[in-house]
Amino acid sequence: MVTDDGLRFGVTTFVTDEGIGPVELGRAVEERGFESLFVAEHTHIPVKRESPWPQGGELPREYYRTLDPFVVLTAAAVVTERLLLGTGILLVVERDPIITAKEVASLDQVSGGRVIVGIGAGWNREEMRDHGTDPTTRMDLLRERVLAMKEIWTTDEAAIHGRFVNFDRIFSWPKPVQRPHPPIYVGGSGPTALDRVVEYGDGWMPSFAMGVDTIIERIPELERRAREAGRGRLPVTVYGVPADREAIERVVEAGVDRMVFALPTLPAEETYGKLDEFAAVMASVKA
Repeated sequence: MVTDDGLRFGVTTFVTDEGIGPVELGRAVEERGFESLFVAEHTHIPVKRESPWPQGGELPREYYRTLDPFVVLTAAAVVTERLLLGTGILLVVERDPIITAKEVASLDQVSGGRVIVGIGAGWNREEMRDHGTDPTTRMDLLRERVLAMKEIWTTDEAAIHGRFVNFDRIFSWPKPVQRPHPPIYVGGSGPTALDRVVEYGDGWMPSFAMGVDTIIERIPELERRAREAGRGRLPVTVYGVPADREAIERVVEAGVDRMVFALPTLPAEETYGKLDEFAAVMASVKA
């Protein structure tokens, strides 16, 4: 849904083998008037746990069982017409940038230009180590891989020579429908998160879990830094939002562009009920 003042509402979830399927989910989200669907990614979870879950407590079951995000979003794409299809978040530090660039561009082609690329470095250090990633250099790795994907999307003969990503000129098609490429929304709540947004992002995607007050405080900083960098205004998408009208309205007043409800992983009928609950809150925010 897009309100009269441009505010957008979406849904984010973990699609697994134990909950609603991607086809049914995509249809249900679009039918209820939501603008976008974002899906989470974890390739695996190491049995030996070291990194604490940022939200505290035991790691929820759905983290162990997520389907591949591009498979999910492709399935949703072919049964919808308007629904924007987002990753939230894509763990770029665990992915080959050449393959990922092709997956994003292919999905943008299949969907007719409806992709949003939400990215991040992740929090699970043992997970990224299994992919050969040194957690201490993951932010620099993230930057180079994003820049490499942009190069592939926008250049006929792409090449990049960096510390972590290094390849001579390559051909890679298809190119994305969206030009110059699908928007890249950078997640993160740490002290350097806005550095990444301003340098190579097209928007900021903070988690609601970082706290309403913190999000509200950092939006003016983002606006100021974007102006100083000559970027213009960078939109803000808050994801993982509960069905809490008061909290939503506080964040909206701060200048957020999109609110993305946190949908639990449930069977189809229970999922429909939660989506109806979110749709009611969405309707009431601007009532």
